[in-house]
Amino acid sequence: MTHAKITGTCLCGSISFTHESPEKLVRCNCLACRSYGTLWAHGSLTMISITTNGPTTRYIRADSDGDLAFVSCATCGVTTHWEPTTPQNGPAYMAVNAALCDPRTTATLLIRNFDGADTFAFLD
Repeated sequence: MTHAKITGTCLCGSISFTHESPEKLVRCNCLACRSYGTLWAHGSLTMISITTNGPTTRYIRADSDGDLAFVSCATCGVTTHWEPTTPQNGPAYMAVNAALCDPRTTATLLIRNFDGADTFAFLD
């Protein structure tokens, strides 16, 4: 089941995103996702658009395999999305932080819990 488009923005409005049709949201329990307070809406690069009107920062965890970068607004510090840093097997994808969307637009989306801290498997 696909859902309607969602949009979000960082606190100061310098970074905004649109996801054309998220299927679900993912709450990850890894240290980074817990620290950033994210709720991910994954999608192909063709389904997500990012607009930046200011500086961003990219963070790649030193203890990871380095295949993704968390992107945050350099002005307000809010993490808006993650993007791939290396070629992916299959279609390329990324994720936007749906916690930054109007809750009315994400209320019908299923939230799945992902164990990114240990097993790298869904917990439900």
